[in-house]
Amino acid sequence: MRRVWFGGMAALLAVAVVVVLRADNETAAPAAVLDPSTPVGQRVDELLSRMTLADKLGQMTQAERAGVTPDQVTEYRLGSVLSGGGSAPDDNTPAGWADMYDAYQRAALATPLKIPMLYGVDAVHGNNNVPGSTIFPHNIGLGATRDPELVQRIGAATAEEVTGAGPDWTFAPCLCVARDDRWGRTYESFGEDPAIASSMTTLITGLQDGPAPILATAKHYLGDGGTTGGDDQGNTELSEAELRRIHLPPFQAAVDRGVGSVMISFSSWNGVKAHGSKFLITDLLKTELGFAGFTVSDWAGIDQLDGTPGFTQDEVVTAVNAGLDMLMVPENWTTFLDYLRAAVEAGEIPMARIDDANRRILTQKFKLGLFEKPFADRALTSTVGSAEHRELARQAVRESQVLLKNANDTLPLARTGGKIFVAGKSADDIGNQSGGWTLTWQGASGNTVPGTTILQGIRDAAGSGTTITYDRAGAGVDGTYRAAIAVIGETPYAEYEGDRPGGLGLDAEDTAVLAKLRAAGVPVIVVLVSGRPLDVASLVGGWDAFVAAWLPGSEGAGVADVLFGDYAPTGRLPVTWPASAAQEPINNGDGKAGLYAYGYGLSFDDREADTAPPSSPGTPAATASKLRWMAATDTGGSGLDGYDVLRDGALIGTTVATSLSIAKPSPGVHEFTVVARDKAGNRSAPSSPLVVTVPDPRGCKARDGICVVT
Repeated sequence: MRRVWFGGMAALLAVAVVVVLRADNETAAPAAVLDPSTPVGQRVDELLSRMTLADKLGQMTQAERAGVTPDQVTEYRLGSVLSGGGSAPDDNTPAGWADMYDAYQRAALATPLKIPMLYGVDAVHGNNNVPGSTIFPHNIGLGATRDPELVQRIGAATAEEVTGAGPDWTFAPCLCVARDDRWGRTYESFGEDPAIASSMTTLITGLQDGPAPILATAKHYLGDGGTTGGDDQGNTELSEAELRRIHLPPFQAAVDRGVGSVMISFSSWNGVKAHGSKFLITDLLKTELGFAGFTVSDWAGIDQLDGTPGFTQDEVVTAVNAGLDMLMVPENWTTFLDYLRAAVEAGEIPMARIDDANRRILTQKFKLGLFEKPFADRALTSTVGSAEHRELARQAVRESQVLLKNANDTLPLARTGGKIFVAGKSADDIGNQSGGWTLTWQGASGNTVPGTTILQGIRDAAGSGTTITYDRAGAGVDGTYRAAIAVIGETPYAEYEGDRPGGLGLDAEDTAVLAKLRAAGVPVIVVLVSGRPLDVASLVGGWDAFVAAWLPGSEGAGVADVLFGDYAPTGRLPVTWPASAAQEPINNGDGKAGLYAYGYGLSFDDREADTAPPSSPGTPAATASKLRWMAATDTGGSGLDGYDVLRDGALIGTTVATSLSIAKPSPGVHEFTVVARDKAGNRSAPSSPLVVTVPDPRGCKARDGICVVT
């Protein structure tokens, strides 16, 4: 989401506002609406039948907290409020957030029908808006873990910390499939292969079905990771078949998990903005994929439809008729409401579309339990930055470390004896290791959040007999040290501010540090803190060990856990590491030989990489709505990682089991195959196909003995 800040009004929100129920002719919500034992569909029908046009249009509107007061939430019956990155109450503590949230919620409940509002935040690697929260690794690191169960636990922990501070909706996870490392949002992606993002939709289950459920958002739909040149908010130039093959599977997996909302992408597909694409939103997402939640625009996304600043009524009509249900309008939301009302009254937007949007929004509010428990759950405030959550984050950090080089068994380091030198701008900088979307939209270098820097983790891991010397610039290193660790890489950024069309090389400070350490003649260990692969091919020959640490977040001790051998590295590359900047974009299967292949990653006892694919799985068999098959066999020693299930050559699901629940296919003849993956990234040949014929209820005819659609 883009971030533009407001002045003046934020101070109005520090005080809780008590709003008096207005006397008018509207009927309060009936008992059936408030009774949680009544089926959700019936509750929605009852409430919808009593809503005025003003109620319905308000539910479709989301304003930014710095631009809306609680009084206005009541007056305009707004359905949602959000905080953009860095938009926080004056009392920027969990209690301060809870007070702010409750003030807005009281305002929403003061409307005639007492419909609670949703409060949205970008909790994309923990509750990263609130100081003191646990900051988990960004998605690129979680993709390197290949551990969906861990990611589900992170989702549940994040939901607890968000709920403890009030909000009930996160704009996460990002299910983008990053295909060009120059893109500034690469670190928000789980990797370049749709199978990784699909498997990591367990985060949705953790967020929505854990002990403190909040609404999850699958974003950004569709194809934002595939733009030409890695241009943020740019144009994805692909055939429909390639769009479906690469970018659609994670969203199908999210829909299958019951994700409550989907955020539409700023980007375009073959020149057409996604915010205005009825094919993508209504035909593909809602109809074909069966998405039953609601869609939400990105930050002022409707403004971009006609290519000129400021939105128009025509843009509102295009976006809503395309299938957008809730519109994020941080500024000028009253103008948006005027346009929306005028369009409905003029017949440019049918009431059926307005009712469908409201039905989707209200359904999620009922499912979330907001009508029963609308206020912040302060009993969960103690979970914010808890020891349990920080230990979970530390586990995620160590599982995400990818060992790319280890000449002469440089790692693991012995705990005791001699001296170790540590240098580099990111060794003692928790802001650098946390990256963007940390307290603010862009993030910042420095001591920004509580936690453990990588340097402190190294100090804590080293034994009492080892001397740890640190100098950011590498001054003082000499041949008396048994090893030198350079912690280098990127500084924080977010979205288009992180686009690097000119290349991804190390900066001058990093190369100067490396030169000093190498000149000392001691083993050099490089720990790269970055949100994507950087162009290091010309330098890596001079390094004795190389670890990709990604953006580990607040628990830097997880990096030291691996450096000193408390845990062997298990992470594997979620992206292909380019051999030169000229190779971008580079992805698995495109015929380009990178510096390190997708799926590559060493451990301390590795001598030869596993390059042998698993055997093919057995031919799948169908029973009711489930496919089953005989297991494949690992042949290279790295172990089986799971299975990809394909229908007519397109990925429809991933699993670690030998079965997968599937939706009923459309009428026609379909081929289902299964491909096995191992932990080194090798893939088997497809299984023999299962051919399934689904008759068309309108009738079918025989052709070559097979019933096909007429």
